[in-house]
Amino acid sequence: MAEPVSNSIASRRTRRWLSSLQSALRLFVHSNLFISLSTTSVVVTTLVLAELPLEALPLFIVFATTLFVYTVNRFTDLEEDERNVPDRASFTKRYGRLLLTAGVGLYVVAIAVAVALGLPGAIYLFLPPIVILLYSVGGIKRVFLVKNLFVGFAWGGIPLGVGYYYYDRLWTLEILAFAVYLTAMITVAAAVFDIKDIEGDRQEGIATVPNRFGTAATRRYSQAANLAIAAAVVALVAGSDLPLEFLSLLAMNGYVACYIPFATPDRGPLYYGFVVDGEHVFLAAVVVGLEWLVW
Repeated sequence: MAEPVSNSIASRRTRRWLSSLQSALRLFVHSNLFISLSTTSVVVTTLVLAELPLEALPLFIVFATTLFVYTVNRFTDLEEDERNVPDRASFTKRYGRLLLTAGVGLYVVAIAVAVALGLPGAIYLFLPPIVILLYSVGGIKRVFLVKNLFVGFAWGGIPLGVGYYYYDRLWTLEILAFAVYLTAMITVAAAVFDIKDIEGDRQEGIATVPNRFGTAATRRYSQAANLAIAAAVVALVAGSDLPLEFLSLLAMNGYVACYIPFATPDRGPLYYGFVVDGEHVFLAAVVVGLEWLVW
């Protein structure tokens, strides 16, 4: 009887460990720390691909700005979240004010540092509140496809900002190519993300690809767009002066190709908030890993 008892104890320990891990990941996602890590990963990828020095300041500023933007968005979208992501809405009600204080504080520090150091274009750090107003209050998120493109361009601005603010290098092929690539990939991811919000978006009158064409069609369109972007990367590297290192972007296309088939309305916040948003962390890890292997 010893073996079954031992197996039972091991099974309970495994379940407790998995439950603790899920709780930790859920906290990481709901607090917007993970999405802030994702945008910071975009900075890392930009610096490596553009062969710029890796410094702490741009990482901090992007992390702080993301935490501010997404935490404010949790409050503006609270009613919608109560329908679509009730666990996240409950988390926001309980801990939102604390996180908002932290987000605002870090954002103000980021602006103060940028101004004090005289970073080029530091004034553009005042744009995030305008972005929030346009997206959540101005009605942009209710316009079909404009919502997705708006999010795509917002993320695509990160490589441009990094190149301009910190290194005064904006009009370089590497930075522009990655900015366009990121804009396209985030637009696709935004469409996939809307799959989890179909019912809530319908009640709120928000037109999205999933609630207009259905989840299966959204997955097909998203996969087709993902493959087209991958083909464009190969063609651009082959027909331009972009270094072969840019082919590492295909790792992200492969990652996206793997999660799209499993995107359904019943997937929880960990799937969309950790797996889907984890594409940026994954890409940064691949790019840094390849850079390390080369050197």
